[in-house]
Amino acid sequence: MAYNVNSAMAIHTPKTLAFDIYGTLIDTHGVVNRLESLIGEIAGEFSVSWRNKQLEYSFRRGLMGCYQDFSVCTREALLYCCEQYKLNLSDDDIRSLLDLYRVLPAFADVEPALSIFNERGLACHAFSNGSRQAVQQLLEHAGLARLITSVVSVDDLQTFKPAPAVYQYFLQKAGSRPEHTWLVSSNPFDVIGATHAGWQTAWVYRHRGNVFDPWGMEPTITVSDLRELAAILVEHW
Repeated sequence: MAYNVNSAMAIHTPKTLAFDIYGTLIDTHGVVNRLESLIGEIAGEFSVSWRNKQLEYSFRRGLMGCYQDFSVCTREALLYCCEQYKLNLSDDDIRSLLDLYRVLPAFADVEPALSIFNERGLACHAFSNGSRQAVQQLLEHAGLARLITSVVSVDDLQTFKPAPAVYQYFLQKAGSRPEHTWLVSSNPFDVIGATHAGWQTAWVYRHRGNVFDPWGMEPTITVSDLRELAAILVEHW
């Protein structure tokens, strides 16, 4: 896939990279094999519904000022989907799925791309709706922790992306400025949130058929994976 550059924006030399975790570095559909063993051919559809409901719950809790750890949103979304699909999973099955969510795999392109960024001396931060502990566990299990400068979690603010305060908080923690900070995410809501905050943004278009919200706030660049992003940014260093 040829990358797209938003003609209204220039690509500034990056100084700080903020990587979303769920869906960007870590594959949230890494639960599908386990789901297939439990519920059969609807596993893929169920996984998508679970992920969408998880995000919906985080948005709703953020708006309500009714914060709970992202893992609570994950569990409640799973229980909702079990009701929606009329599934009678046992407590042990539920527990096994939630345990698996703590050790999801990384996408294949992540480690080589992060290695390039590290070699170039760029600060690579994990920036997530997940708690610091949960994110650290995912990174360590995936063998990525050594490539990450720090973990910045919304848990410190008790709200969720795309709240503007979350992006400002990241800048404070990373000691960076908006125009030299890149959000890298596969989630359009996150890219739009960072764009609104004045950041440079890269939308990782991992799944064909995904639609970027037509809000008039386009990403700086769109790439198919992180290796492509690394190649593009190297051109501008």
